[in-house]
Amino acid sequence: MPDMANPELPVPEGLVLRPFRGVRFSAGPPGGAKGVGETAKVTSPPYDLISDDDVRELLAVHPNNVVRLILPGADRHDYARARDTLRDWLDAGVLALDGEPAVYVHEQAAGGHVLQRGLIGAVALADPEQRIILPHEHVMPGPVADRLALMRVTEANLEPIFLVYDGGGPATHLVDDIATTRAPLVQADTADGLRHRLWAVTDPAELAVIAKDLRPRQALIADGHHRYATYRALQAERRAQAATPEEAAGPWDHGLALIVDASVYPPDLNPIHRVIPGLPLAQAVSRAKGACQVHEYADLAAGLAALAAADEPAYLLAGEGTACHLLTGPDPLQLRHAMPATRSARWAGLNTSILAEFLLPKVWGLSDDEQAVRIVHHDAQAAVRQARDTGGTAVILNPLSLDQVLAVAAGGERVPRKSTSFGPKPRTGLVMRTFDGG
Repeated sequence: MPDMANPELPVPEGLVLRPFRGVRFSAGPPGGAKGVGETAKVTSPPYDLISDDDVRELLAVHPNNVVRLILPGADRHDYARARDTLRDWLDAGVLALDGEPAVYVHEQAAGGHVLQRGLIGAVALADPEQRIILPHEHVMPGPVADRLALMRVTEANLEPIFLVYDGGGPATHLVDDIATTRAPLVQADTADGLRHRLWAVTDPAELAVIAKDLRPRQALIADGHHRYATYRALQAERRAQAATPEEAAGPWDHGLALIVDASVYPPDLNPIHRVIPGLPLAQAVSRAKGACQVHEYADLAAGLAALAAADEPAYLLAGEGTACHLLTGPDPLQLRHAMPATRSARWAGLNTSILAEFLLPKVWGLSDDEQAVRIVHHDAQAAVRQARDTGGTAVILNPLSLDQVLAVAAGGERVPRKSTSFGPKPRTGLVMRTFDGG
């Protein structure tokens, strides 16, 4: 059966998570010639959550932090330096390739309020039209080009994407059994309060249980849309360059992924806020009054409480000064004219869709792109500080629900860019995949 988008690309036989030889930091003696000491000190958040200040802080904690690989060089895009660093660390024993292929059980926990377990492996790549791996967000060309250049030069998957699926089957039972009865390969207690643990599954019978359970299932990309698009772009590129069918197949037909059973370990969905540097708060509020109901609150705490209690769609605007403004009840006639006729009512009702198609272009005269609109994950106060620093406006949103995201993806649609932030995200640096490791 040919790939629906490109007949040259293979079609996986369902949801396939292949074992690979993981690349991991060597613990070794602290300060020794080999090893990095505490694993936690060389890990990082995903690349798209790291600011320039974060890079400096991570490297101050440990000079071998994985940020040197995922955001290399002073400009964060020195791909040749990432390649050379990866090779140097492997040669020096800072990083080591595991002895045999494995699928890795991964656990993240914090006290009694966070527990997420899943499997890390090399997932077989599938076109979205095959309905095996479903994206729910659109991607931007800039981040895809950046990650593609890094992956092409390093020949490695340095960070797993994050997939969720509806399971409750034998694979999940096995994951729980391993996590509760076996000693981990790695334990890392990071500064955000999470404990990360990792186990290697190498037994053929256990790998067969995982493979059989996952094969008929469908997964949703929770985090890593740009990296998944990069996986597929590199696959197409390498296959187009191959001289023979035998040379076409290779490690680029798979990509590093964490897959979590959301029916047992439901992910957290957090909002992604916007900051519009070129739009002063007073101007944003004035223009919104002709399109929405506007309610003023004395401070951010009162505004956030009102936003959490408001019927959707709702948006909190903040910036200069202490007062903030809640937008609710967009004018139905204006909204109907603004929303694309080809979209479903389900898609058109999302707060991020209304922001992207109505508020930004029609009310404020802006394009929803990386130049005009900045992104702030989770932290409303950080968004407001950034708005004040730039003389602009912060747009604070409530999170979408998992049901909303699943319904849109199942209908073959994608939510606007940066609509969701699933968590907890896999920690970068616990295990990586090089192409020569499978």
